[in-house]
Amino acid sequence: DLDECATSPCKDHQYCLNTDGSFSCKACDASCIGCTGEGSDKCKTCASGYVKEDEKCTDIDECNLPEKVCVKENQDCVNTSGSYKCVCSEGFEDKDGTCVQT
Repeated sequence: DLDECATSPCKDHQYCLNTDGSFSCKACDASCIGCTGEGSDKCKTCASGYVKEDEKCTDIDECNLPEKVCVKENQDCVNTSGSYKCVCSEGFEDKDGTCVQT
């Protein structure tokens, strides 16, 4: 078997999996910018919104940072994978970028 992966035939956001007589390109974990294999522990660099923790790229919970990320009145922070979003608190709705009581 020829190791086709030695020539790095895959794209930047993929890793190469050598198979018998061939190879396949697999997508890197969402937490990675470039990787050497499957999973968040094989990242070359962590993607934005992730931090290297115990050799793995882990999601940063922006909602628990000391500095508030959702600063508008009656707004709650919702952590998402690699990011966060600001949503109006319960009983409020977004009207032209302001959270007003419903």
